[in-house]
Amino acid sequence: MHKAGFVNIFGKANAGKSTLMNALVGEKLAIVSPKVQTTRHRITGVVSTVDYQIVFSDTPGIIDPKYRLHEKMMGAVKSALEDADIAMLIMDARDNVAENLELFSSLRLKATCILVVNKADLLKKEALDEVVKQCEAWGKAEVVAISALKKDGIPALLERIVGLLPESEAFYPDDTLTDKSTRFFVAEMIREKIFHLFDEEIPYHTAVAVTQYQEKTTLIKITAEIIVTRETQKAIILGDKGSSIKKIGTLARQDIEKFVGQKVFLELFVKVRGKWRDNDIYLKEYGY
Repeated sequence: MHKAGFVNIFGKANAGKSTLMNALVGEKLAIVSPKVQTTRHRITGVVSTVDYQIVFSDTPGIIDPKYRLHEKMMGAVKSALEDADIAMLIMDARDNVAENLELFSSLRLKATCILVVNKADLLKKEALDEVVKQCEAWGKAEVVAISALKKDGIPALLERIVGLLPESEAFYPDDTLTDKSTRFFVAEMIREKIFHLFDEEIPYHTAVAVTQYQEKTTLIKITAEIIVTRETQKAIILGDKGSSIKKIGTLARQDIEKFVGQKVFLELFVKVRGKWRDNDIYLKEYGY
């Protein structure tokens, strides 16, 4: 009998949700960085075989909203809470166990839960065993220790997920990888470079909008705007004689070319839109 279901990933910011989804899907769909709040959208990755289809969802880290943008991010988490067949609750093995369990309890999930202890490779065996023991004592989920970055424990986790899936027809055609558009991933790849290249508030004040995506015979022409909230931030993104924006463009173009399998001409502009994170019109324009 064919199985299919929605497996949604929840956890605190920087627990490794995006790295885990990429490892399970086998493709880099969700951008990653060492900074918190990198993920802003609910991103879907579909794994299909003859016997099953798993629709994974990476969700933003659970935070206390301070801007309308944060509220939109938590809205993505709420929708994922409501339609999960299986909830994967992920925590950093080095993080406070009691805090994470309290957070997971507050979600009031009705779905079957798997508690994933990530970054297990960063703890000694005795310490990891103690974390797993505390998680098992919670009694509301099966506990699995993994390293998403090193892909340790991923095959066993996938096998466990398949075992818990409900019987169902597939939700998507077999060749579907995601429900997001190529434009969406292009914007995310540009935003990822900003998270890696800049410190302090810059990544959190930045959005990316793809304004042109034109497929020509020899290449794809892409134009995108990097949105910031202040003129000083614009100057930092541009850099001395345009050095910083050139670096963003070079690194992003390399990733985009790998993703689309074609040569890309990428043109970037910087636009200042004050308080865009609290403006519903701007948020809608940027896909939130």
